[in-house]
Amino acid sequence: MHRHAMIFYCCICASFALHLLPCVKCSSIELKPASDNSIKHHDSQKTFYIAVHGILLWVSMGFLMPVGILVIRMASAQEFHRTTLRVFFCLHAIAQVLSVLLATAGAVISIRSFENSFNNCHQRLGLGLYGAIYVQILTGFRRPRRGRKSRSVWYLFHWIMGTAISFVGVFNTYTGLKAYHSKTSKSTSLWTALFTAQVLVMAFFYLFQDKWDYMKKQGVILGNEPITTSSVQIITQGGNDKDSSTTEPCRKSNSLGTYFSRSNALNKLFQLT
Repeated sequence: MHRHAMIFYCCICASFALHLLPCVKCSSIELKPASDNSIKHHDSQKTFYIAVHGILLWVSMGFLMPVGILVIRMASAQEFHRTTLRVFFCLHAIAQVLSVLLATAGAVISIRSFENSFNNCHQRLGLGLYGAIYVQILTGFRRPRRGRKSRSVWYLFHWIMGTAISFVGVFNTYTGLKAYHSKTSKSTSLWTALFTAQVLVMAFFYLFQDKWDYMKKQGVILGNEPITTSSVQIITQGGNDKDSSTTEPCRKSNSLGTYFSRSNALNKLFQLT
């Protein structure tokens, strides 16, 4: 009796196990697509964060930082009213502060979402730029007053630091575009061309600032009078008999007049070059 009960119990357990086996198999099949979907979602989310990080740093290092330099350079290259100089200075400060804020947001995204092993050029340069922009903004707010001895040292440091940040930031933007292409296998040719066009426009404007005053002064001398060929006069002495009848003081006067006329003519010609 006990043997029959044991056999009956084993048959029930076996049938129950056979009944559960297809369910377990189906559940394992259903879990695989779910895991694939989660991986795809994670990859798309990471790609989105990479794109946002790149745009933030593009605007910060590749646009606002150079624009701030161009604005303050424009103010120093021209003679403006005091109020206009204040406006230029405020624009410079706003551009730099916005640049630091956007760079901070990009740094937070990179810390939270990326693998920061710092084993490539882009990550190392980015880390150095993060520290440099904070040093730059602090030195900007600690500007000494005009007339102090430390003003010239501060200006030299601030100028070198800002220029270096702009150049390295532009270079690191290119390395970031290359890293984005290697991570996502997406083409970055359009973005590279747009950024290159922006850099060329800024470089042209930077060089144009140096030549603007020189271009305005071309063809103009002191007193805002245009230089013509008639304004350059050279006095010559004739060799006829009437000139030989003049007195010695007159000859000295004519020679001095010739000397000064030639000197003025040379000075005017030097102003043209």
